[in-house]
Amino acid sequence: MAKFKKSKLPFDQRGGVLAVSRAMREQPVYESMPATAKVLMDLLHMQWRNDRAVTYGVREAADKISCTPSTASKAFKILHERGFIVCDAESFFNSRTGSKTREWRLTWMPFLDRKPTHDWEKWQPKN
Repeated sequence: MAKFKKSKLPFDQRGGVLAVSRAMREQPVYESMPATAKVLMDLLHMQWRNDRAVTYGVREAADKISCTPSTASKAFKILHERGFIVCDAESFFNSRTGSKTREWRLTWMPFLDRKPTHDWEKWQPKN
């Protein structure tokens, strides 16, 4: 049996790598988005796990992107409308029992051991 040499490149020494489809990033559906939506997409991707939906809220996104909550909310709306994310569970606020953030499924990533749905491929620009 052949032995494989371990790479000496520092590819994954600091806690992980985000692998993103170049083909997806080169499509008009992605290229025509504002920068805030692209950054939000990366932030969501950093939270992705195969076994659970991504919980990420507008205030957290606004803080990480350094924008207003309104701008962050628009970024979520753009990603949702273009099919990059699907809401799996709605948010709610309750001062006694606690709040719950929306849960998102990333359509370009596998979920619960199922293949990605790539809903973003169906997006058509409005004329």
